Amino acid sequence: MAQDNKIRMPSGMGGLTRYFDDYKGKVQLSPGHVILLTALVTLIIVSLHIFW
Repeated sequence: MAQDNKIRMPSGMGGLTRYFDDYKGKVQLSPGHVILLTALVTLIIVSLHIFW
């Protein structure tokens, strides 16, 4: 019969690193702020293409 040579990992982490628990940046942006900034940059680029 074949031997079972599989490596068993702990079921809690499985070798994954959770970076968001390790480091808190100085600038904290909410998803709403990111959407607002993206819309603002898009509006500026489109208006420059139209009026330039």
